[in-house]
Amino acid sequence: MVLDATDATFQKEVVEASGTVLVDFWAEWCGPCKMLSPILESLSAALPQLKIVKVNIDQSPQTPTQFGVKSIPTLILFKDGQPVSTKMGALPQRNLEEWIKVCM
Repeated sequence: MVLDATDATFQKEVVEASGTVLVDFWAEWCGPCKMLSPILESLSAALPQLKIVKVNIDQSPQTPTQFGVKSIPTLILFKDGQPVSTKMGALPQRNLEEWIKVCM
């Protein structure tokens, strides 16, 4: 399951979460972000231990600024509330899965 987070809920959904959380910073108008969305749904099914959270940068501009997001889509992996790795762009599911497994 892919969850939505906002500036108001990010702390609870990501920073206070235990385990690994993948955060997708995206926007409605972003083509690559739209391409990434079904891949994230598929990853959610393939890796049930992984929590996936999406943050719309237009509706919640504070959080992406806090984490230095300069382009979208930007994916940041958090482990026990701390950012551990970042990827930019819409990557194939296989590449994302390998990246996540290395960081978990």
